[in-house]
Amino acid sequence: MPKGITIDPEIQHGQPVVAGTRTPIVVILSSLASGMTKEEVMKDYDLTEENMRDVMAYAAQTIELERTYSISA
Repeated sequence: MPKGITIDPEIQHGQPVVAGTRTPIVVILSSLASGMTKEEVMKDYDLTEENMRDVMAYAAQTIELERTYSISA
C-alpha cells in the first residue's frame, strides 16, 4: 500500500483514506470519474500532487490484485 494511504477502523469506517485526512479514496476517484479535473479535486479536498499519486498508485494496486472468474452456464 502506498505510504500516503491509511486504513483505520476508527476513520471513515475503515475505508482507505489519504493519510492525515478523512478523505476516502473512493470519493477522490469518483470525483475524477464525474469529470472534475485533478486540480479541482486537489483544491476541494486540500490535497497535494503526492497525495494524488498515492491515490492512483493505490487504485492501480487494488485493480492489479483483483481477480475475475468466468462461470459457464
